[in-house]
Amino acid sequence: MDVYEAVDSRRAVRAFSDEPVAKEVLERVLAAATRAPSSGNLQPWHVYVVTGDPLAELKRRARARALAADPGDEREYPMYPAELASPYLDRFSAAAAQRYQALGIERDDPDRPMKIAALNSEAFGAPVVLLCYLDRTMGPGQWGDAGMYLQTVMLLLRAEGLHSCPQVMWTMYHKTVSQTVGVDDGLVLFCGVSVGFEKEGVPRLRTGRADMAEMVSFIGA
Repeated sequence: MDVYEAVDSRRAVRAFSDEPVAKEVLERVLAAATRAPSSGNLQPWHVYVVTGDPLAELKRRARARALAADPGDEREYPMYPAELASPYLDRFSAAAAQRYQALGIERDDPDRPMKIAALNSEAFGAPVVLLCYLDRTMGPGQWGDAGMYLQTVMLLLRAEGLHSCPQVMWTMYHKTVSQTVGVDDGLVLFCGVSVGFEKEGVPRLRTGRADMAEMVSFIGA
């Protein structure tokens, strides 16, 4: 797949089929992704690939917490800034409205947070979830490295005909996740990435993007 095609076709898929993903494909993707940029070559990410019975149990436990309206564990880092101003708040609100509509959840539904958490906790039906951790001693630069690494992984998944959905939601239940994968307290959960084949016959959501001119300035050109 052409790189431009991979970038253009990558999107957060929220409906996966139960078709299994071959281990050798995941190994090929994750081996190639080691070439992702890393300042100082620290390569600070620690990835756990969860599938099969362990993933089923993780989904079951997380969904039970979601349906019980469990607010989640104490946050280890904020998902978003405490106060978002324009244009960031505008973009966030527009994308959220699209997601709710695609998932069939009314924006004014009082159970909306619980329903969204429940859907997320099932990884939208994905047969594989990658859980990316960072050493707690790492700083903002290494968190940026992890983002570039995961983008590399998601583009390579597209080259294999697979889709993905990055999910910060898993950090809400990081204690449940850590019990499943067996990590120690020296690591912090950055996010999860659901992986699989897209389910057919489900409405496809593609959120808009701001025009390049809103974010890019050419100096001297």
